[in-house]
Amino acid sequence: MSGTRIILVDDHTLFRKGLAELLERDGAMRVVAMTGNPGEVQPLLRQHNPDALLMDLNMPGIDGISLMQQLKGEGFGLPILILTVSEAEDDLARALRAGANGYLLKSMEPDEVVDAVQRAVKGETAVAPAMTAKLVNLLDAKNSATSLLDTLTQREREILTHLAKGESNKAIARQLDISYDTVKLHVRHILAKLNLSSRVEAAVFAVEHKLAPGKRG
Repeated sequence: MSGTRIILVDDHTLFRKGLAELLERDGAMRVVAMTGNPGEVQPLLRQHNPDALLMDLNMPGIDGISLMQQLKGEGFGLPILILTVSEAEDDLARALRAGANGYLLKSMEPDEVVDAVQRAVKGETAVAPAMTAKLVNLLDAKNSATSLLDTLTQREREILTHLAKGESNKAIARQLDISYDTVKLHVRHILAKLNLSSRVEAAVFAVEHKLAPGKRG
């Protein structure tokens, strides 16, 4: 079977099984394992080596953000997306700061979830369209002045415009004819100079400051 291979983690059995069926409907996604027990996630990851992990925010014993931090601390580098009912700005902020590759809502259509997961696998970060305004609010609270842009070099500004388009480091490196490691270094400098925590925040910052056309995610 083909399709993006994911593990689904949600403590609601009915939702978990129903979502798996919907995600696999058109063949673009394959749920290789699912569980409602956060303690089973690491063994399942080692057993199945999926392309991405899609998990709930609030679960018994441990929340999704804490679990994500544990997994990243253990060296699991696969894309991790939060799928939740919570539209709270604080939850969005915590997830992105912890390194989530996506923040999705359970009210989204299945094909939107599939698209978001596939984008995350390609190195992009996806945020539910309904959360875009809250993401902008977070950036406004952290960065009230455009003077921060003046701290960027011309090359950093150039890379920032590519980040705003949702491009991965590899794609940026190819387009600018520079090494992957050089792009990673520039991205790290951009985040530090703009006082941002993730690529998706940098992308929204660029759009808000007219460096690139907006892209909903």
